[in-house]
Amino acid sequence: MKTNRLEAFSDGVIAIIITIMVLNLKVPHGTSAAALSPVLPVFLNYTLSFVYIGIYWNNHHHLLHATREITAPMMWANLHLLFWLSLVPFVTGWMGENHFAAVPTALYGVVLLMAAIAYFILQWTIILGQGSDSLLAGAIGRDRKGKFSMLGYAAAIALAFANHWLSDGIYILIAVVWLVPDQRIARALKDHLET
Repeated sequence: MKTNRLEAFSDGVIAIIITIMVLNLKVPHGTSAAALSPVLPVFLNYTLSFVYIGIYWNNHHHLLHATREITAPMMWANLHLLFWLSLVPFVTGWMGENHFAAVPTALYGVVLLMAAIAYFILQWTIILGQGSDSLLAGAIGRDRKGKFSMLGYAAAIALAFANHWLSDGIYILIAVVWLVPDQRIARALKDHLET
């Protein structure tokens, strides 16, 4: 099967995830600028989560363009990733509503960690299906950035109980690291097309 059907399905799910997140933003009561202060933590967390979903969407797009064809294990690995991403609106709302308290902050990290693991599984399922000499395998290499992210999420989860602001800083740092789309796959695709 070609990748376009899986990509279209994933794009639809991601669009719904973003829609759910924005619908969780409550309209403040009152007309003054001060009325916005109670919703500020929710908005800040929404912004961070929106960036994360955008990062996954962008990198998922590149990942599927480096994939020749889809197999059943790849479809299940993709669903696994979408499951964890679908939980982002819940943990985003809970963390924001509770002003970044320890348990919601830790659970936010658990969902981010599990999404990162699911993305890693999807990458390697595609590589196993296409071979270790595939375009994607060459582009991914040792995936230091992905492994760094998973370690960062694990550290942030543990730190949430000691200092949730430090955890939030780690989540922001990892998002900034990934904000520039992962160019490894795009470069490999460009080089492949030029040869």
